[in-house]
Order: sequence, then structure tokens, then C-alpha cells
Amino acid sequence: MPTSSTIEIDSDDTKDSIIEKAAHVVPTKNQYEALKNEYIAFIHFGPNTFTRMEWGNGMEDPKIFNLQNLDTDQWCKAMADAQMKMVIITVKHHDGFVLWQSRYTKHGVMSTPFKDGKGNILKELSESCQKYGLKLGVYLSPADLYQIENPEGLYGNLSKYSDRVIPRAVEGRPFKNKTTFTFNVDDYNEYFLNQLFELLTEYGPIHEVWFDGAHPKRKGGQKYNYLAWKELISTLAPEAVIFGKQDIRWCGNEAGATRDTEWNVIPYQMNPHEMNSFADITGKDIGSREKLYDAKFLHYQQAETNTSIREGWFYRDEDKQKVRSADDVFDMYERSVGGNSTFLLNIPPNREGKFSDEDAKVLVEVGKRIKETYGTNLFENASGGKTIDDDVLSFELLDEADKSIEIETSQFVTINRIVLQEAISTHSERVEKHAVDAWINGAWKEIVSATNIGYKRILRFPEVTSNKFRVRILESRLSPAISYLTAHYYKTRPPQLSITRNLEGLVSIQPKKHDFGWKPHGEDISGNINSGLEIRYTTNGSEPTKESQVYKQPFAVASGQVKAVAFSQDQKGSEVSKKFGILKTNWKSLASDSFTPEHFDNKAFDENPDTYWKSKATDSKHHLNIDLGAVKTIKAFMYTPPKNDASGMIEQGRILVSVNAIKWKPLESFEFGNLINDPSPRTHYFKEAVSTRFVRVESKTIAGGEKQAAIAELDFFE
Repeated sequence: MPTSSTIEIDSDDTKDSIIEKAAHVVPTKNQYEALKNEYIAFIHFGPNTFTRMEWGNGMEDPKIFNLQNLDTDQWCKAMADAQMKMVIITVKHHDGFVLWQSRYTKHGVMSTPFKDGKGNILKELSESCQKYGLKLGVYLSPADLYQIENPEGLYGNLSKYSDRVIPRAVEGRPFKNKTTFTFNVDDYNEYFLNQLFELLTEYGPIHEVWFDGAHPKRKGGQKYNYLAWKELISTLAPEAVIFGKQDIRWCGNEAGATRDTEWNVIPYQMNPHEMNSFADITGKDIGSREKLYDAKFLHYQQAETNTSIREGWFYRDEDKQKVRSADDVFDMYERSVGGNSTFLLNIPPNREGKFSDEDAKVLVEVGKRIKETYGTNLFENASGGKTIDDDVLSFELLDEADKSIEIETSQFVTINRIVLQEAISTHSERVEKHAVDAWINGAWKEIVSATNIGYKRILRFPEVTSNKFRVRILESRLSPAISYLTAHYYKTRPPQLSITRNLEGLVSIQPKKHDFGWKPHGEDISGNINSGLEIRYTTNGSEPTKESQVYKQPFAVASGQVKAVAFSQDQKGSEVSKKFGILKTNWKSLASDSFTPEHFDNKAFDENPDTYWKSKATDSKHHLNIDLGAVKTIKAFMYTPPKNDASGMIEQGRILVSVNAIKWKPLESFEFGNLINDPSPRTHYFKEAVSTRFVRVESKTIAGGEKQAAIAELDFFE
């Protein structure tokens, strides 16, 4: 059967013949080259960078884009160091502001202070890409709020369709490229096509055109003539793939989350090459056999897994907008590239026209890990046929009788990563389930299994040492063709740990979660990338060693000190220690001077530092009275301020005690400094221990001259 990127299903096709056809759906040459990019960059840059908004309204004064400096070389060097292969820049986001010197609008860099209106961000980026060996793509938003809101705007202006010549001639600014097109379109589609012509003819080869499906606002029933756009793109940029249309699809989220099974052979009810619009594909199962049986067409359409390195697509600030950790980005790289998709990571430049230092540091570290891990193939020079040679296009076609490949190395090797690739350009995606074995103590032992492979599958597992390995194809669509098989070792980095206790007194120890709250993907990052992780702990104050108790599940601690450390094979992580005060199970709030909505009294002792009690703003002192549930002899207390709210940090105050919760006796005054810059827990030790059941915390001075008091967590030590 001949291969094709799209195969029609006939009415007389059986289930078996449908699967046979699916096994012959292959990517186009452009799609295959795009898959080989693997790891690419997104750049969101524009007025939103200066207004700190995620979406602009289209009516911003272009002068708000007050760019003084631009360093696209710095961008490209960081991306090249990260091992990225291409960058896609938002030359026009939904606000309609353009980053190049367009002939067809004044709403863009030509109307800003940047280089006296003569700046061209796309041109500078194109030159930097050539310097650093990166491919270039453009994001041109079909949505355009400037063209919607502007009284003379073209979007949805109900103009009549007529034959228009693209590009429309502009006096004094001729095109070197003399190609012309005639399309039957309205005003806005003509405007859009004219701008596409500029982008695809004046900035070097364009390898991807990115169409966002988001629409902040519509007007006048505006329709897009995508088939005309596609004809122009395929003519002017013959190497380009188109995102959001027939070539590349969205993975279904903006969190960097991946499906466990990501098929790129997709069922369609219409011929994708004739479709004008494409709906997002967000289901969990999109390409299983059951899905294919209902198709009218089978089509190769690969996924891009996209997310941002910062909390949001555009840069806002350095301190409040968190940045992903290198662990997180490396994990997403392995899951997305190693899960049959392309990893698209957004890095938004700051208002200085550069990548912020923290962003660049993460990129360099991730690139270093990719190079260190995947730059060395531990199956090099092993025996194993065409799967382990250097030619990714050669392959082993496995027959029905024995769908396995054995690899033998001349010496024992220690590995914790295996990379598999199918010959998708000639034999499509066929593997549905597979496993890898290692020869250990005279017998085969399964070390890892997964579902499909496709362009690439990265298998991660606890390190194993052997000189013989075997790949078994357990289920497949016809005979699978394995083109590439490599083995690698990732040097694990035992994570920093976090020790927490709940109200019932159960202590949990886990890898510390990086502070990043935007569109969470829910993955166990440390568990994914680190193999053989083991946590050891003590509760008697001694240093934890390899012989200490192994943490398997939460354990009870009424009070005292817990120390823990993570081990990964022979690697030892940094020790973490947590001192717990008396158990808070029976604590009660007797009264506070006041509280604000959602910040009730009991939030000050719920064992959750992310919640807090907060009083109303007054000129008087604030207080919180607590019943410890029984008489306790206490020697110190610890105050944890809210980490994300600097308006109620208690800088000075005093502790009072009572025998009846009516008459209060001052115990000691306390003072904590630099809370706003360092909102970490602070401990105050009493001159003498005191026995009491009722305790009052009273504020005297609030940091920054504020008039509210806040407590994220309060602890007392026996």
C-alpha cells in the first residue's frame, strides 16, 4: 500500500483494513523536519510587556512600547545553549500591534520611540537566528483588536468579497519578490494576506507559521479564508509547517502536560487539506484503534506541547512572576520530546529587551543536562542491527514471529534512559505497546514498558547495569519498523526535601515543590527525572544516614525535630530539618480583635503556611487569643508571616498568658526585623519556660507602617 499524509476511509473498509491504512499514514517532509527540531522557543513580546497585561485591548497608545534597548543576540545565544532549534515570535498578538515595519498599518513599532520609529524587532531577530543557527517562525494572530476597535478598522467591517491582488502595491515600498496572487476576499483577509506576504518574503526562510485559535472579541461575523492563506504560505514558504491547521495541532493545554499515549495519526470526518478551520483536539484518547474506526480520513498531524517558563505568556516583573525550575523544564522536555511531540517553551523578554537572568540561567542548565545526558550513546558500537547505527532512516522491520531486538555491548554499561524511534517517514506509527528487558543474573528482567513510540519515545527507569538488553514489541499495527535505539545515563540530582505536618500530627517528607503556580501540570517532577530516589530520616536530632529509617508513608510526631535527606544511588542530597511545636489538633481560637473575609482566626494554626489570619485595618493594637487545649510548658514560639502578603507582618509585639482566658499577664515582648524582604519563620525564646493553657499574641508595630496584623502559622515549643 502506498504511504500518504492523508488516507481516505472507504465505506467497505473493515476494521483490519482501517488499521492497515493507519499503518501507512506518514508525515510530510516538512512535518518530519519540524519533528526533528524537537525543542523550540516561543517569544511573546509587545505592548503587554509594558502594560503588564496578558491580553491587550487593541487601543493602547503605541508609545507605551517604550523599548530602549534590544538584544536578540542574547536571546538566541541562550536558546542555542538550551539546545533549541527554532524560535517563533509573536509578530502580532491579539492587540494588533506589529513588531515589524509593515506597509499596511501604523499600529506597531513604527509609531513607538524605539529607534525613532525605525526599529524592526523581527529583522533583528532574523539576523540573530542566522548568526546562531536557529530556524525562525512567526505567530500572526488572526484575532486583531485594533482592527476591531479602531473606527476605520478592517475586521468585521462587512466589506464585500472581490478579487484582490496580493500584495497590494504601496508607493515607495516595492517588494523584491515579484510573486503575486489573486484571491476573492474581503478587506480583513486582504490585510492579513498582505502582512503574511511581507513576513514570508523579507525576513529569510520562515519554517513555521503559528495561528492562535483564541479570540478575545469578534465583530461583524468576520470569517477567515484560511485556504487562501495556506496557498500563499505554501508558495512563499515551501519549508514551513502551519500550526493550528492541518500540519501541527495544539496538545490541548498550556501547562506542558502530555498524554501518556500521543498518537499523531488522527481521525477526521472531512479531508483536512480542504478544511478552512480546525477545532482544538483536547481529549485524552485521540488516536486509538477505536477512534480510528469511526474516521472518514486518517491524517498525520503532530502535536506541539507548549507552556511558558514564567507565570504567564508576557513578562510582568522579576519578583512576583515566578520562573520554572530547571528540573521542571528538563522533565517537560523528556516527557514531550520523548512522548512523540515537539516541546515549545515560551521565554518572554523583559522591558530591557533581554531575557531575564533567571530565565537564561534555567535555559543554560537545561541545555547542559540535555547535552550531558543525550550527547553520549552507551549503545554505540554494540551489536543490534540497523537500529543502533548512526543512520536514523535505516530500520529493522520486525516480523510477526519475533517482534524483538537484542542489543549486546562489549562491556557492562549502567543506564537509566533508553530512546526509541520508529521509521515514521516510511512506515508510519505502528508500535502500540512495548517493553525493555535487561539480562540480570542469568535471566531477562523487564525494566520498563510503555505504549506507542512514533517519532521518539524516551523511557526513564531506575539505573540498571548489564551488557545485554532486549526491546519487545507487545502490540502493533502491522510489522513495526524500528529505526533508532540508544541508551543514556542521566546523572541524578537528589532533590531538596520538604517536611510538613498536618493537624493530626502526621509528618510527610517529599521533594520540595518549586514555587510556580501558573497552569500546573500535576507531574511529580523529581520522581520523574530522578531514579532510585530514597528518603532517610531521624526524629531524635541525629544526622540521617544510609542506615536511618526509610520514609515510606506519613508518620506521627507530637513534637520535636525531624531531619531528612534524599539519596539517589550513591548521591546524597542536602539535609533538611524541621522543628515541630506542640500538636495543634485541639487548639481553638478564643477571640481576635477582628478578621477579614477568608482570613479567619483558625488560619493562624491550621498547619498550612499558605493560609493566614488577618485583622481589619485600625490604629489600635491587634490580638489573637488561643486555647492550647491543655496546660503546656512552653519555652519559645515561632511566628510565620504570610509569604505573599506584606501588609500585616508583625514586627514588634508581645506574648501574654492567662489561667482563665479572662485576665491576661504579659510574658515577654518580641521583635523581628526585615520581614518584608525576608518573610521566613522567626523564633523567639523566652527567658524562662512557662506553663499555661491560654496564650495571646498581641501586635505593637506592623512592618511598613501598615495597620493590619497577619499570622500564617503560629507554633509553641515545649
